[in-house]
Amino acid sequence: MDEQLPVSSSSQSNPSWSRDELILALDLYLRHRDALPSKHHQEVQELSVFLGKMGRALGITTAASFRNPNGVYMKLGNFRRWDPEYTKDGKSGLAKGNKDEEVVWNEFASSPAKLASLVSVIRNTVNLGEQLGSQLRQLDEPDIHEAAEGKVVTRLHRARERSRKLVENKKKQALAKYGKLACEACGFDFKATYGSAGEGLIDVHHIRPLHSLEPGQKTRLDDLALLCANCHRVVHASRHWLSLDELRTTMDLPVISPSG
Repeated sequence: MDEQLPVSSSSQSNPSWSRDELILALDLYLRHRDALPSKHHQEVQELSVFLGKMGRALGITTAASFRNPNGVYMKLGNFRRWDPEYTKDGKSGLAKGNKDEEVVWNEFASSPAKLASLVSVIRNTVNLGEQLGSQLRQLDEPDIHEAAEGKVVTRLHRARERSRKLVENKKKQALAKYGKLACEACGFDFKATYGSAGEGLIDVHHIRPLHSLEPGQKTRLDDLALLCANCHRVVHASRHWLSLDELRTTMDLPVISPSG
């Protein structure tokens, strides 16, 4: 049975729109860029219902109605103020909104293929919420910064990294091929430094782009990389998660071969 959240006071307002919600709203906005749909439009109504479903799947709300159609319609109006096609003639969108609207616009409005792929992942993951269970309702981790792509894919990504079976198989693959477990960014080997106390210690990092993740999709061992705890923490330390190449650049290191 799903865990229950305390019911909010009726006087308590909804939280600010999350990255996931803004990404879905931006997708709707761009598909109706020339003429915004009203709060009575079928797609606005559908998004309102879906946002409630997502909020419950993530453990954010228990409310039957979370983001009402009017709120969704107003959010579309908020995006207009960042749309150069709308503002070029001196017009402006709704002034009050979420501080992340501009950031989400800048990150995704000019990348329609990436946005469409990410929207598909978010929707498919939420629609499988009951099957995924605690993977979506897990608590946010202090050392893991939510990715730019939002909470849903962040939690899906972390579930892959914590899969006991995947972790064990990735370690077996590295040991069979290289005879050791070394960080693929800096080369650190726990066993070489700490002896038997460090044997078997290494983190597994999922390197597949977040917008391409799909719930239920089989994760290949080549989608994973071995990282020491320090490098793995640095990867997830900001909203822009670093690629392995970007991580190596921060340390001014050459490409590391696990074989050393």
